[in-house]
Amino acid sequence: MILSCQNISKAFNEKSILRDVSFHIEDYDKAAVVGINGVGKTTLLRIIVGEMAADDGLVTLSKGKTMGYLAQNQAVNSENTIYDELLSVKADIISLEKQIRETERAMKHCSEDELSRLMESYTRQMHAFESANGYAYKSELTGVLKGLGFTEEEFEKPISTLSGGQKTRVALGKLLLLKPDLIILDEPTNHLDLNSIAWLETYLLNYKGAVIIVSHDRYFLDKIAGKVIEIDQTKATTFVGNYSDYAVKKEQLRTAALNAYLNQQREIKHQEDVIEKLRSFNREKSIKRAESRVKMLDKIEVLEKPTETRSDIHMTLTPKYQSGNDVLHIEGLSKSFGPLTLFENLSMDIKRGEHVAIIGDNGTGKTTILKIINELLPADEGTITLGSHVHIGYYDQEHNVLHTDKTLFEEISDAYPTLTNTEIRNTLAAFLFTGDDVFKQIKDLSGGEKGRVSLAKLMLSEANFLILDEPTNHLDIMSKEILEDALNAYEGTVLYVSHDRYFINRTASRILDLTEKQLIGYLGNYDYYLEKKETVEQNLLTKSSAAPLVKPEAVSETKLDWQAQKELQAKQRKRENDLKKCEEKISELEAKIAEIDEQMQQPEIATSVFKLQDLTKEQEALNAQLTELYEKWELLAE
Repeated sequence: MILSCQNISKAFNEKSILRDVSFHIEDYDKAAVVGINGVGKTTLLRIIVGEMAADDGLVTLSKGKTMGYLAQNQAVNSENTIYDELLSVKADIISLEKQIRETERAMKHCSEDELSRLMESYTRQMHAFESANGYAYKSELTGVLKGLGFTEEEFEKPISTLSGGQKTRVALGKLLLLKPDLIILDEPTNHLDLNSIAWLETYLLNYKGAVIIVSHDRYFLDKIAGKVIEIDQTKATTFVGNYSDYAVKKEQLRTAALNAYLNQQREIKHQEDVIEKLRSFNREKSIKRAESRVKMLDKIEVLEKPTETRSDIHMTLTPKYQSGNDVLHIEGLSKSFGPLTLFENLSMDIKRGEHVAIIGDNGTGKTTILKIINELLPADEGTITLGSHVHIGYYDQEHNVLHTDKTLFEEISDAYPTLTNTEIRNTLAAFLFTGDDVFKQIKDLSGGEKGRVSLAKLMLSEANFLILDEPTNHLDIMSKEILEDALNAYEGTVLYVSHDRYFINRTASRILDLTEKQLIGYLGNYDYYLEKKETVEQNLLTKSSAAPLVKPEAVSETKLDWQAQKELQAKQRKRENDLKKCEEKISELEAKIAEIDEQMQQPEIATSVFKLQDLTKEQEALNAQLTELYEKWELLAE
């Protein structure tokens, strides 16, 4: 065991955040700490690393073990370049390397007596150098920098010129190179692109030490975690397995706990009713019996109500009008900023009902595409055509669509003047803004709170084409799942940019990968993209190298692939529509059959042979239709 936390408790302003939290971490554990926003996850990490004192409890790190901590926004203040800052971690190896060179020089000009002593010293130095992986420290450093998304051109950038996110990546690189026995990471994927996150997953999985992670990235937790520590209602519960294993077990436990709570509440209410009735008799014996039941009731250990599953945000997305089948057509789109070309000659089509995710490395221009579609930025070249009756709802990760000097109430009332005060308050309450919260100014809100206001406006927009830029940023896991369910139930069209692979997996029907200034399409979710990515890229390289051999009039395989994809999408949409119609017809027939059952039980019909015969024939015909519909539904569902 490398770390033990025993009965950790912490309160702020008499409000208990953590109470008797206990768990342990073994030498090679990869553990995730999960819970809703504000539950105390970061507080727990700060207590473990000694940045904050617990009110009660004990944190014990095994003797001789080392620990490293990465905070959510960990600034690195230094005059060094990026490369030199990480190189400072290897100061001991660099010093040892200098000693070895000095010993080598000394051995060339020493006496025989002194040579023996220098050789012994040289042997010890070389052994220490090899044990510290001294021959590979420069390549290791370069590998970490590239893995975290820094290019070789950026290695010489001064730390002082970096953004907050880049500085956090530098801090993460230093921590990984230090190789402590226990790494503690608070939201390590916030400033990483998809390739860097995948690299970090592999690094941590192979790490010869223990890791504790706080993260809202469920895909990341599924890959890394073998143990999940949940903080809920100030208590900690440990689950074995990754995030998906935890989610299943948690729901089972929550259901059992809720049933036990409801059963106990029913029993308590029953006893209270009996007590009240006994007292109302106002007889000596009845009053004594009532008092006996009161004593029995007082001895019951009342169960705490479990946290309601996904009870925070209430969100439904409903388009007011249906758009035409062709929602968006882009042709020949190009954009540069000065000498930097983000993309050129991009083309795409989006059909009604599609859920399309744009993915790619940081800085490739994903957000720029969304801004051009929304006319917030001009394109250098190309055309953008919206289909008939398309009404856009835009979610901006920078929340520029919000007015900083307005209150929350004004933000909603000015955008939707037909809403009553009660409707505005109810909408804001559905996104956790209650009481005087509605009079806060937008500029005083946190990133997560601004995100919730933007989602509230999006819900009210009744748009049939949603364009979302990093919609899950600042949302906790429960809120992400609510948004996912809302999008999956949404009958309009969705185009979004996201780094949240779990979110993409649950909501995308098609992926567009922005790479090498071009879009590559994948007809499926994120897992499908991972499965096909290497094959598709290899095919594109093969086609590129064979391009001169293709006759001008030949139809490219890429175009054929795209046509096949569109045909497959059309078939999929037809199947889904047929399935929906079939389900509606089944519900209609079942209702008619149930109505006939009720009619047959009525006295005036039950005593009439002729009426019963007619209703029976009608019911048999309906049952035959229903059997056929069930068979059709099974075929469509498959």
